[in-house]
Amino acid sequence: MNNLSNVVIPQETIGILGGGQLGQMMAIAAKQMGYKVGILDPTPNAPAAQVSDFQIIANYDDQEAINSLANKSDVITYEFENVDQNTIQKIEDKVLVPQKLNELIITSHRKHEKDFLFNNDLPVVNYKYVSNKEELTSAVNQIGFPSILKTCEGGYDGHDQIDINNERDMVYASNNLSDREWLLEQKVSFSKEVSIMVARNSDNQIETFPLSENIHKNHILHTSIIPGRVPSSVHEQAKNIAVKIAKKLSLVGVLGIEFFLLPNNQLIVNEMAPRPHNSGHYTIEACNISQFEAHIRCVCGLSIPKIKMDHKAVMVNLLGKNVLKARKELKNNPNWHLHDYGKAEVRVGRKMGHITVIGNSIEDLLGKVKQFK
Repeated sequence: MNNLSNVVIPQETIGILGGGQLGQMMAIAAKQMGYKVGILDPTPNAPAAQVSDFQIIANYDDQEAINSLANKSDVITYEFENVDQNTIQKIEDKVLVPQKLNELIITSHRKHEKDFLFNNDLPVVNYKYVSNKEELTSAVNQIGFPSILKTCEGGYDGHDQIDINNERDMVYASNNLSDREWLLEQKVSFSKEVSIMVARNSDNQIETFPLSENIHKNHILHTSIIPGRVPSSVHEQAKNIAVKIAKKLSLVGVLGIEFFLLPNNQLIVNEMAPRPHNSGHYTIEACNISQFEAHIRCVCGLSIPKIKMDHKAVMVNLLGKNVLKARKELKNNPNWHLHDYGKAEVRVGRKMGHITVIGNSIEDLLGKVKQFK
């Protein structure tokens, strides 16, 4: 173990920090290629652990446990950006950690992320850093209504966000600031939300996946339509932005980039995630290589093929009890590609699985999953 060369070959071990569905699909891709996989996650029998060789049950800031994973692995990667950066830094001399710490520092903190975009002349909304009531008042005066207050760290699927549309919202936000770091962002009127996945390896080989059109419900991704129903200029614009970001970050692995599409067909970067992304799950069935295999190839120092889309696709998330419905109806839907993550507890709004359908007509594909509207 403890391979410190830049190339990790099948039968060697990939350690993954995080045991959720992204780790699970990474692990499946790695196992198909012949790698051994170890998972570190605090939940026993986490989804990723169900398809891996071993699991270390521990919190992500447990240095002893992270050291143990490093000792058993030839390369370390992660499935989400809120892992403990200090613990990762302490294992870089023990095991190959190809993803630069810079990726985590920038993408796990909203101000760092927005500053990175702004400083590299990438399209971003107006924003202001906020740490107290006075700064909030000043920020709202500069940005105006409507705006949205988000925590700089943590928060996903709409958590830890406060809409500020008027003075009453402003008072509520002031009273709920707590002692965290916040970012006030201008709310923009957009026509669609889209996203793209970009992969880069350590040899600076860069590939982008097709642009996905995304529909959210209650701040959670519900449906992805691929290719996104937008002009070809928008597809090209997204690709160019993704390539620039990958280069500027010195990315290794897959990065998900979410955009707002403005009515004038210009894109604004909303968020970035330094790992495979929910809206890229369609790649498993619809492309010649999945985002998960691309990620494994990149962190293991392998080359990646030119990305090709073999089919149009629609992906729908199975939230909460919808997974129970999908299990029952699977026998009558042979065109469904069902991915059930194996989570122990069904909860409202929790991502329990997804279904992808592939074909030639987006309208037909939307009809095949219409029961999950």
